[in-house]
Amino acid sequence: MRRRAGTRALAAAALAAVLAGCGSAPAPTPGSSPESARPSASPTPTPTPEDEASARLAAMTVRQKLAAMLMLHYPGTDPATLTEFMRTTEAGGFIVMGDNVAGSVADQAPITAALSVDPSLPPLVAVDQEGGIVSRLREDVHPAGRELAILPPEATRDAFAARAGLIQQAGITMNFGIIADTTEDPSSFIADRILGPTPEEAAARVEQAVAGERGLVMSTLKHFPGHGVTGADSHTSVPESDIPWDAWRAGPAIPFERGIAAGAEAVMFGHLRLTAVDAAPASLSARWHEILRSDLAFDGLAVTDDMLMLQQSGDPQYADPLSNAIAAVVAGNDLLVYVLAADPAVSGVDPAELLDGLEAAVADGTIPEASVDEAVTRLLDVRIALRDAG
Repeated sequence: MRRRAGTRALAAAALAAVLAGCGSAPAPTPGSSPESARPSASPTPTPTPEDEASARLAAMTVRQKLAAMLMLHYPGTDPATLTEFMRTTEAGGFIVMGDNVAGSVADQAPITAALSVDPSLPPLVAVDQEGGIVSRLREDVHPAGRELAILPPEATRDAFAARAGLIQQAGITMNFGIIADTTEDPSSFIADRILGPTPEEAAARVEQAVAGERGLVMSTLKHFPGHGVTGADSHTSVPESDIPWDAWRAGPAIPFERGIAAGAEAVMFGHLRLTAVDAAPASLSARWHEILRSDLAFDGLAVTDDMLMLQQSGDPQYADPLSNAIAAVVAGNDLLVYVLAADPAVSGVDPAELLDGLEAAVADGTIPEASVDEAVTRLLDVRIALRDAG
């Protein structure tokens, strides 16, 4: 599913070559029969997934493109209600939370299926299924976090393969479940969820977790560039660290780098500041997105952590959800996550109003439409690949 450089150019060149060979047929040889003189039919080129993504993008309005970049949540397990929510928002994704889980994974599958309004282009459906203290699917009794950190790395592969099997049975296609953060501070809020206290120990298990999920669900590494560099909780603040660039590159970067090399399809950005690189939270930082793409050679999906966390952090700079969303798109995120309540007044975010504001930001040039097109193309490629694989 990962885009390779030049793939689209090569596909276009191949199609052009086919079309160039479809000129008029040579004149019939004297004495030949009408049947032998008749040109044979040229085979119709089979559209590639890249062709389909391009065609879909060309047919989308700006608002539809922006909606495709939203992964939303709505509480409840009623299939009709969830279908209507996805139809009216046109969101490209849905995050399954505990209030969307009715019972077993078998019970979950029809609920998840209701999220797909258009079977020809199913949404991305994700879940936070780390195991242990962060679990939505109750049948997941497999080891996680610090329990895996003291077991051989191969145990992580087995646990995540079993975990991914449950997620797949529930009809969910993406797991926000691989903690690539690392810390040796037992008081850190992330300490019980890490797969290793040191970068090397964590990296050995992160790559095994990705291998375990391979072919079952899309893997997501979180929380880039590494929540373990600070003990603060980004659910209640915007944590900050002054870790130098060289120290970050030689330490917290390693589990992410190894997980990417193992084939992780997505990386989730944390709402934390590493001020030696950028004063902005990584989730809103073009510099950190550039580092992920260039220094760590990642070409998959860039995903935000729940955007409501910024808004509810207590930092007045991030109290406006529209400003946060615009900054997240401009920074280079492909997918913005919103864990919404049923009542927009509770969340402080109304999807329709958010799209109004984002659409206006594209119209006035604050958000370059080319950046939106790049993100949506990447998302369409993944959604088409998931459909075809299913």
